[in-house]
Amino acid sequence: MNTLQTVVAFVVIFGALVFFHELGHLIFAKRAGILCREFAIGFGPKVFSFKRKETVYTIRLLPLGGFVRMAGEDPEMVEVKPGQLVGLEFNHEGHVQKIIVNHKDEYPNAKIIEVEQADLEREMYIAGYEDETGERLVRFPVAEPAFFVMDHQEIQIAPYHRQFASKTLGQRALAIVAGPLANFVLAFIVFVLIGLLQGYPIDKPILGELTKDGAARQAGLKQGDVVLSIDDTPVTTWTQVVETIRAHPQEKLVFKIKRGDQVLDVPVTPKAQTVEGQTIGLIGVYSPMEKSMIGSFKQGALETYYWTKQIVVGLGHLITGEFSLDMLSGPVGIAVSTNKVAQSGIYYLMKWGAILSINLGIVNLLPLPALDGGRLLFFAIEGLRGKPIDRQKEGMVHFIGFALLMLLMLVVTWNDIQKFFL
Repeated sequence: MNTLQTVVAFVVIFGALVFFHELGHLIFAKRAGILCREFAIGFGPKVFSFKRKETVYTIRLLPLGGFVRMAGEDPEMVEVKPGQLVGLEFNHEGHVQKIIVNHKDEYPNAKIIEVEQADLEREMYIAGYEDETGERLVRFPVAEPAFFVMDHQEIQIAPYHRQFASKTLGQRALAIVAGPLANFVLAFIVFVLIGLLQGYPIDKPILGELTKDGAARQAGLKQGDVVLSIDDTPVTTWTQVVETIRAHPQEKLVFKIKRGDQVLDVPVTPKAQTVEGQTIGLIGVYSPMEKSMIGSFKQGALETYYWTKQIVVGLGHLITGEFSLDMLSGPVGIAVSTNKVAQSGIYYLMKWGAILSINLGIVNLLPLPALDGGRLLFFAIEGLRGKPIDRQKEGMVHFIGFALLMLLMLVVTWNDIQKFFL
């Protein structure tokens, strides 16, 4: 696989993982009634964007993550203050639909007022003086939805009931945990697709695909042969076949097989190969595969559970064992691994993507600042205290955590570059 194909494979896989992660956040935030201003894949300058209903969907330059910008999570981008001149445009009910912050002379139908007071979160009104004498104070109700217009761009005003903080603890927690859960769902779907398209391994004594230079092909065995016994020892599972072959490197074994209506004795001598310091026998046969809807769903669940368990155990060893930067991989290391996996075929690449998705979900659930798990930790503390932690203090903790994570990513990326290219 050339460099361009490697980059494309990495961007597609990583983009898909981030997309589904952020989609989980978006779906459950919208279900809770939270105004989601932006759904972004990547960071940095915008490359492409479009708006659908309330949300701007954006692809940004650096494909290193993504985010859903929910109202109330950050300070509002526009605010009106007493003494400020703004233009007002109204809907057919006489409620303020647009508050024009600048370039007011370009909106001839707008009513210009000097703001005296405004509540655009709870009571939804704006009051000001509408004549030059400054003596007639008028209060105008604000519609929902309503918009600020600044530099000819409309920015939707977020009443308090549309903000993240207004929702129940359960709704907020669900909106946050939905991101990592979406990664597990994606992995399950990919494993199911592999089962439907390629098939899934079954524990039956049937020969799967044979390698070109393996001992099985050289001895005359064929794919689909049913193994009845090996050296007169009956076998009923594929596991028994594998164990017997592995235990007899360079020793002749007589396979009694059933091929159609025939029963044949075929002598096979497994080739010796050293794996992790142990010499085992191999004959060049893959496990048998089967295709079915129910079996694919079952296999998808088993694969998702298996890799979740493996990654959790690996993280445990990383935390409790001797730490090394070589145990971590950044974008460069993942891209190199993606290149190697892609050379083995599309199904291996799909499986690799599913494993990365599970890994992303688990890492995001770690109780570290700036990660989803860190947010959930603050929610747990809020549940125990009965009241939320000060937003500014929580924001500072997440900001520091994000900065440290970015620093770690830079260090890991530099380590990957040295490891693979220098």
